[in-house]
Amino acid sequence: MMTDPIADMLTRIRNAYLVHKKEVSLPYSKIKFGIADILVREGYLKKAEEKKDVHPYILLTLHYNSGMPAITHIKRISKPGHRRYIKKDDIEKVLSGFGVAILSTPKGLLTNSEARKHEVGGELICEVY
Repeated sequence: MMTDPIADMLTRIRNAYLVHKKEVSLPYSKIKFGIADILVREGYLKKAEEKKDVHPYILLTLHYNSGMPAITHIKRISKPGHRRYIKKDDIEKVLSGFGVAILSTPKGLLTNSEARKHEVGGELICEVY
């Protein structure tokens, strides 16, 4: 069975929010740190730090709005067994613009609105709101 490190990351974040944890750690990779960075920029996480112990890892500080989790929905779209690519003209808003989709594009990891602005398509990694 092939494991999906991005799905694992999203599940760790989802589960940590469900039990109202302050922080969650996960194994380091460039793409996971890039996704975490976008989630911080968009206000879904307080901060993402790269830490080094025996192995490098990412420490995410979760964000709550008056006790409620900042993320109510986080879903992996493109999976290793079923990749989802979208053209620049097919990029849609998530939750009427209140959510964000993260895409892997030739210009790096971008949100759906940034990808529309740069006029690039790519692999639709996940949706968050």
